[in-house]
Amino acid sequence: MSDLNSNLREIVQHAYANAPAFKQIVDEAGLTPADIQTVDDLPKLPITSKDKLVQMQQANPPFGGWLAVPISQLQRIYFSPGPLYDPQGFADTDGAQSALQALQAAGFQSGDIALNTFLYHMVPAGLWLDEALRLAGVTVVPLGPGNTDLLIMVMQTLKPTAYVGTPSFLETIYTRAAQMGITPTFRKAFFSAEPYLPAQRQKFEGEYGLRTSQAYGTADLGLIGFERAGKQGFYLSDRLIVEIADPQTGKVLPDGEVGEVVVTTFNRAYPLIRFGTGDLSIAERDAEGERVLRAIVGRSGEALKVRGMFLHPNQLRLIANAFPEIDALAVTIQRNDGDKLHVQVMPAEGQSLGATFTARFGEAFRQLARLRADHIEVVPNGTLKSGERSLKETK
Repeated sequence: MSDLNSNLREIVQHAYANAPAFKQIVDEAGLTPADIQTVDDLPKLPITSKDKLVQMQQANPPFGGWLAVPISQLQRIYFSPGPLYDPQGFADTDGAQSALQALQAAGFQSGDIALNTFLYHMVPAGLWLDEALRLAGVTVVPLGPGNTDLLIMVMQTLKPTAYVGTPSFLETIYTRAAQMGITPTFRKAFFSAEPYLPAQRQKFEGEYGLRTSQAYGTADLGLIGFERAGKQGFYLSDRLIVEIADPQTGKVLPDGEVGEVVVTTFNRAYPLIRFGTGDLSIAERDAEGERVLRAIVGRSGEALKVRGMFLHPNQLRLIANAFPEIDALAVTIQRNDGDKLHVQVMPAEGQSLGATFTARFGEAFRQLARLRADHIEVVPNGTLKSGERSLKETK
């Protein structure tokens, strides 16, 4: 982008004039837009966390006061866990351009045929990547996730050269293809939405001979960082301002320290300024002095990522509220062998929860959390705290 500080001043003025939530933040901080002249001035503003954004949208639906254009200027409104509504304006091209940078760094080019297995509904990943793939000259097969046998059938017919999706789903494809005696035709793969583990990279690149790359992003902001061939870490999109900050104080931390990834966008429709992603990372400089994120090392907020999707305690409350026969609910994400969801359900006094309940609950969990519970356990009264709605992870 031509002038980062000039663009920052412009978006701050625009957001202050058109997004009531941002105006309130600036006013309560005792500031005016004129106080934010350069990137170094951003820490004067508090961080707006993802959890805070959820609260703001619940208090002032649908966008919590962050929409800065008339709703008629929106081409799409996405819905993601929290719940959160994420608007996309007709004039917003930064998301696709950031994804295009990432795909080009991953070696995607004209002549490739890519299976895009990200969701095309509710959340933005599928459509954002679809648009970026087309900008790169890639032919897209918009399959979305699941339907592994159908995907393999399509693969046999179209001979795609590239895969776009999560690494865990690509593992599923290779496993199923091997069972069917079929060799996938992929030569490259682009991953996001969940961690890309070293063992997976060794398998895909060493055993299968793929060129692989991963990117880091969120539904609210789009793609934030991406890998470059032969280099470590996530290189940052030039369409965003990225800070590593103390999530409690908002103070920007020096390179090498763990802090929250805090992002400022230039999105005129949805100008999230100093938005706290809840992800913890470490910034450093590469050999050429360019800033990268070393890795995403954890979460600072309540939400946890499971199989590429965020799971928030608010969703557990919604699920429990749908079943008056439940007194308590506890979800554990077991990370030792992929993401496994173990759900403990404690019945209300005098209630008996049988197989019919388990089936109904499992379907409701899938609908409201958009994730499948691997194991649902009905536990005796007293096992959990009455009224508990807990979410935790174990290694």
